[in-house]
Amino acid sequence: MTVPHPERVDEPDTPAPVRLPTRRAASPWHGQGPVVAAVALGGAVGATARYGAALLWPVQTGGFPWTTFWVNVVGCAVIGAFMVVITDVWAAHRLVRPFFGTGVLGGFTTFSTYAVDIQKLLDAGHPGTGLAYLAATVFAALAAVWLAVTVVRRVLAWRQR
Repeated sequence: MTVPHPERVDEPDTPAPVRLPTRRAASPWHGQGPVVAAVALGGAVGATARYGAALLWPVQTGGFPWTTFWVNVVGCAVIGAFMVVITDVWAAHRLVRPFFGTGVLGGFTTFSTYAVDIQKLLDAGHPGTGLAYLAATVFAALAAVWLAVTVVRRVLAWRQR
């Protein structure tokens, strides 16, 4: 018995390898690219609106951060109303929720600034204001979502009569 020579690839006894057609792996951005772009564009719009609010209503150092408070409360109310409309009323395009819900409202509301504001109040020696801000924002934001959902659902039920 003879051993084939590995250095010779043209031996007649060695069948050619079978090549199956291959598909290129789809890029992870192929399906998600438009969604990522919608979120990014919406985030830029929302963050710009928040920045504008901060310029219009500046807060004194050590004072209650009313601008961030109201931005977060209004943003939570809008997302509550938006989610009712988008789920109960309107069959929106697949990019509406990422653009407006995640992008615009995610960029507009700013719970990271909320945390920084609390830290600044504590560092400036205003723990009472920091604690009041901590509790008031959470309470008001949750109340705003609940109120917006309730009002929009009642308005929609009234309109259907």
